[in-house]
Amino acid sequence: MGTGTGTETGMEAGAGAVAEAGARAEAGAVAEAGARASAAVVPEAGAGLVAQASPRRSPDPGTAPGTEPDQEPDQEPDQEPAPEPAPHPDSAHATALSGGTGGADALAPLVDTVMDALARGARRRGGPIAPGRPGEVAATVSEVFGGPTAVTGAEALDRLTELLAHGSADPADASCAAHLHCPPLAVAVAADLAVSALNPSQDSWDQAPAATALETLLLQELAGLVGYEPEHAAGVLTSGGTESNLMGLMLARDRVLGAASGRQIELTGVPGTGTDHAPGPRPQPRSRLRPRILASAAAHFSVQRAAALLGLGEDAVLPVPVDHQLRMDTEALAAALGGCAERGELPVAVVATAGTTDTGAIDPLRACAALAAEHGAWLHVDAAYGGGALLSDRLAPLLDGLALADSVSLDWHKLGWQPAAAGVFLVRRSETYASLARRAVYLNPADDEEAGYPSLLGLSLRTTRRADAFKIAVTLRTLGRAGLGRLVDACRDLAVAGARAVADHPRLELHSEPVLTAFLFRYLPEPGPERQADTAGAPADTAGAPADTAEAQREYGARCDAVNAALRRRLLREGSAVVGRTELPGEGPGRVRLKLTLLNPHTTAAEVERLLHAVVAAGRAEEGAR
Repeated sequence: MGTGTGTETGMEAGAGAVAEAGARAEAGAVAEAGARASAAVVPEAGAGLVAQASPRRSPDPGTAPGTEPDQEPDQEPDQEPAPEPAPHPDSAHATALSGGTGGADALAPLVDTVMDALARGARRRGGPIAPGRPGEVAATVSEVFGGPTAVTGAEALDRLTELLAHGSADPADASCAAHLHCPPLAVAVAADLAVSALNPSQDSWDQAPAATALETLLLQELAGLVGYEPEHAAGVLTSGGTESNLMGLMLARDRVLGAASGRQIELTGVPGTGTDHAPGPRPQPRSRLRPRILASAAAHFSVQRAAALLGLGEDAVLPVPVDHQLRMDTEALAAALGGCAERGELPVAVVATAGTTDTGAIDPLRACAALAAEHGAWLHVDAAYGGGALLSDRLAPLLDGLALADSVSLDWHKLGWQPAAAGVFLVRRSETYASLARRAVYLNPADDEEAGYPSLLGLSLRTTRRADAFKIAVTLRTLGRAGLGRLVDACRDLAVAGARAVADHPRLELHSEPVLTAFLFRYLPEPGPERQADTAGAPADTAGAPADTAEAQREYGARCDAVNAALRRRLLREGSAVVGRTELPGEGPGRVRLKLTLLNPHTTAAEVERLLHAVVAAGRAEEGAR
């Protein structure tokens, strides 16, 4: 498998096919548009791994290079001059198509309009998010989009793009670090433009000849990266971890429940579960085989959602306790599986998480695999976040045992720097995919496949499907596994430095050391006025926290929760930072935590420390307002 450099084998034949097909179809359209839209996508030799994009704006006519246009008289000296609207394409361009031999010429001025509007919107925003409350944002959008002053005609693309850029949270800003919401690589965005322009759909070969071949080759390469044997594995590009988790649990249901019940579940449906009643004047419960899914208490909520959609019911999911790091407790998993056997319940699947959304925790994959196999359960690993560790030589050992999973979810729009959507679903053995196979005579007739025209229709839950494999393939061939691995390592180093800064600050409390690129912490307010006298001189478990009675601890925990939740909203209102918020498993007050998820490899440790100081300042302001 070729994952070490951008010139290795594995997909070169597929990449060449795409290049050749693209040359025939577009005659260099994407290259020309990409040169105008993102001139710094790939760095020159020695310029660093990925060039940092800067706002692009065309100079006004008659303005000498390096000079700024005169300011309006009523503007403050440090304000941006009021931007002149960019030239708008005429109606002929607006109704032109992006494909065919003339598509590039029609698309180019529109791309220029978009790039200018993106730059203006980013400058107006001036930070990670525009200041204001939700109602104010909605009013601004309504003013431009609806009502008597709504933008129409040729101005719509320019004005609405600027509105979107101004009103978006920018994950490329160092102070935007709340979610698994990555800043996409410019090269991936440029590749995605090509897909949007050509609009291939993956549900039949005759709509996407090159893209069909390329997705097949890419998935073989990713299967090898996971540790599967590529020739025996199968998979598909998905909309993300939620869809991938649904597919894994659907196949688990069909295989395991089907074998136990002797039924073809995808045809006959799920047998009755829970209890029914024996006949008689006073019906007595009569037990039936009940399917169970076992997942950690920190697993993604999509596991419950999938159980509901699959007819098993959310109650079929048994939460397994976790440790302080939010890793699944394997002794508790063994006990839960044993309890299923004692109660006559059927463990359909064990869902292990490789990278929880809060702490990046990775469940003990080998132990989970052994327990699942012992009880005849399917093992699905949700590696939507943690799968990015496979790119790093330093972090890949954290995923030891991943190759033992029956199915795996990966998301390249998290720790892979792709525009959404870029989810991947893989199974270790292609024959386990059988229940998803479908034949639609207008898309994949049997005689076409017999004649050598392949179809991906039976691999997906969707019919119409974008060629999302293309941007991943371009990124892999541009940077290689080693280049992407350096980005992963940079974000991991950033998280370690941020966690150290939290631990060193007297008003912040770190929950646990980062596993990947995220960590939890909280701001510690001073004890309330009513507690000052009682706690004067008393020892503290953590800085600022009273350590006398259980009631005092509950009161302080509630105060911590309220202040941390409020300081995060304050930062959003001010437009100064986007920080995550979550809650630890359990009951009672004191569980609210803030979260930094660091996915920008260009951010510096100093910028993360400034973000933490902003959190502290907002916490003190909230204390003062109470």
